[in-house]
Amino acid sequence: MGYNQANYARIRGEYQTKFLKARGEADRRMAEIHQKSPEIADIDRQLTKTGAEIAMAAIGTGESYLQKLEAVRERNQALQARRAQLLQEMGYPTDYTLPPYECTKCNDSGFVGIKMCDCMRRDLILAAYESSGLGQLMKTQSFESFDLSYYKDSDAHYRRMQENVAVMQSYAEHFTLQSDNLILTGPTGLGKTHLSTAAARRIIERGFDVYYTGAIEMMADFERARFSSGEERREAGADLSRYTDCDLLILDDLGTETVNQFTTSCLYMVINNRINLKKPTVISTNLTGSEIKARYAERITSRILGEFLPLTFAGTDIRRQKLSKK
Repeated sequence: MGYNQANYARIRGEYQTKFLKARGEADRRMAEIHQKSPEIADIDRQLTKTGAEIAMAAIGTGESYLQKLEAVRERNQALQARRAQLLQEMGYPTDYTLPPYECTKCNDSGFVGIKMCDCMRRDLILAAYESSGLGQLMKTQSFESFDLSYYKDSDAHYRRMQENVAVMQSYAEHFTLQSDNLILTGPTGLGKTHLSTAAARRIIERGFDVYYTGAIEMMADFERARFSSGEERREAGADLSRYTDCDLLILDDLGTETVNQFTTSCLYMVINNRINLKKPTVISTNLTGSEIKARYAERITSRILGEFLPLTFAGTDIRRQKLSKK
């Protein structure tokens, strides 16, 4: 698995900038204190020497080395205590000249040893939310906010949707780059987008790169790359890599796009490339299997109906139910 490369490079650069900024601020504060207190400046020079003395004493042997090491340590502690006292008398906190890191766990490096720090992982997740294409949806659409009570008009519908929720939760919790392709089918307003968003949210939290888009928006990207010119065309072409590079592609509302030779070729290229690369894709559509066959060429339908596990959504349009209660 891997975070979005562009996000990772940006966040890594931000951490390097934060680290250098904190060190630079520490240097500025140190110069300020040394200018105001020659005694602290002298103490710092002595502390530098005692640090080297401790290192040298630590590699000695015999009783004399232990006595020398203890003496140097005591002098070091006394100097530090006097330094702290002077800073307090001047009205400064004792840690004033230390780098003001935002995260004291990793000192703004983003890593604790070789392990990524929680702060950097959090920032990568937040960046992934923004770059996933889901935007505001992730703030409200989660597994916890999915309300099964809207499907209680029918026992069969309720059981079907319970199963769908369980499948999507399991898919998100156990997602790998070898996970199955899914196709969510059923009429509008039955929670397909909600559950796919909830799954995307959890998969992103687990460190995978997810990209969500609608069929219309995807075709618009390909059209811009094909029919624009100059710098706009180069930028658009670079953006198309997200459709094959991401760990999981979620393609919403398949069937709402205009179907012609160009869009059909684009759809086939994306689906076929991801199947060949063994990268999972989740498609949602209002079309039935027979409608997919009628709408798309055989080379597309054979891949969608043959390579994707179907989840059928059933019930009454939730949006209409909400409106009727107002």
